[in-house]
Amino acid sequence: MPIQTTRFGRSRDRRSEALHREPDNRIGTAERRLSGIASFALFRNVDASIVQEAIADCEVLTLLPGMPLLHPGSLNDNVFLLLSGELGAFVSDNLTAGPAVTITPGETVGELSAIDGQPVSALVMSMTTSRVLRLPQTVFFQRLSVIPELARNLLTILAARMRRSNLVMLESQRRRLELDYLRQELDIARQLQASMLPHQRPLFPDREDIDIAALMEPASAVGGDLFDAFFLDHRQLFFCVGDVSGHGVPAALFMARVVGLMRVTAMGVREPGRLMQELNEQLCAGNDTNMFVTLFCAILEVDTGRLAYANGGHCAPLLVRHGTPSFLPLPKGALIGAIPGAAYATREIVLGSDETLLCFTDGVTEAESPDRQEFGSERLVEVVTLRAMDTLEGLIEGIRKAVADFSAPHQPEDDCTLLALRRTTRAPGAR
Repeated sequence: MPIQTTRFGRSRDRRSEALHREPDNRIGTAERRLSGIASFALFRNVDASIVQEAIADCEVLTLLPGMPLLHPGSLNDNVFLLLSGELGAFVSDNLTAGPAVTITPGETVGELSAIDGQPVSALVMSMTTSRVLRLPQTVFFQRLSVIPELARNLLTILAARMRRSNLVMLESQRRRLELDYLRQELDIARQLQASMLPHQRPLFPDREDIDIAALMEPASAVGGDLFDAFFLDHRQLFFCVGDVSGHGVPAALFMARVVGLMRVTAMGVREPGRLMQELNEQLCAGNDTNMFVTLFCAILEVDTGRLAYANGGHCAPLLVRHGTPSFLPLPKGALIGAIPGAAYATREIVLGSDETLLCFTDGVTEAESPDRQEFGSERLVEVVTLRAMDTLEGLIEGIRKAVADFSAPHQPEDDCTLLALRRTTRAPGAR
């Protein structure tokens, strides 16, 4: 929208409430405008007739909120006097980079670039509906700034603004230091979180009777997704995949609590439904943040293929038999940590040799394309069908790449976790 302009001394009076008003029957329009502008600190003790003669033909700009007056890097040969409203000076085009230096009625802006001829160093924009008097160089420097009283007033105004600018710069520097410190802390948290999860690929390289591969990619520095896999004894393998509500640091802290409690509980409870029930009670206790986790957990007897599993509000894994994937039937189960006293059922199947179980979080199926379409279960099934005979590392990498290509060029908005398990036909190796 173009900036509206009028002449200061030759148009109808449309001053804002910030300017002094006098009844029309007492003085003329130009005098009324002058009486308002004379109240500004810049014109204190300055002959009003000289000011009136100098600025009578200058333009008055009307700026709407958010409308820029000066851009960084642009050339400027005017001095702008704010008549009403409020301007903000930002150190860059990034309005979130730091606080703005506030320009109030009666203050000038643009005088430094007009003096030295250098490009504008700050973004100056209207914070409210504002009216600005544009003073060309010839007017400001040849007719106004030569007045001793006005020059002294200008220096006083600039000194006050420099003090405010220094405070803003100090605050901005403090924020940057805090941000750098926070980034360092998040990097340490990311490393600690990664160390909590199994990181070998494959997870159990010394076992020849079972293959397991997993991947967890957080959407931010730290995430709320989790997976785990460990042997309860030489025959029984516990594994799980979960997704904590929310993102970032709170989700990561809750995720750490879930992993710790689950590992301790799993060593004493070998039935998945009862394990999840005990875990739910522990997470509900003192859960003032009302956070929860969706969770699929199972115990596999590696030698027989007996797979006992339970579910707490998590998405169904894919079972790949003879190269054909299908979703595993799930027992009903509430979100873990949300409802005290909730019960969880256990179901069983037999996982045959060379059959694959693929567990994942909704960050895979709910990944969105630039036009806001979801990756979805059908695309996941298609990718798994094409790569059903791949190694588990190849299968997981194929899914990860398909999701990344689908979402490109955007980054995922949710954590993405995959865990694939396959019984092999090879003879068992050493423990």
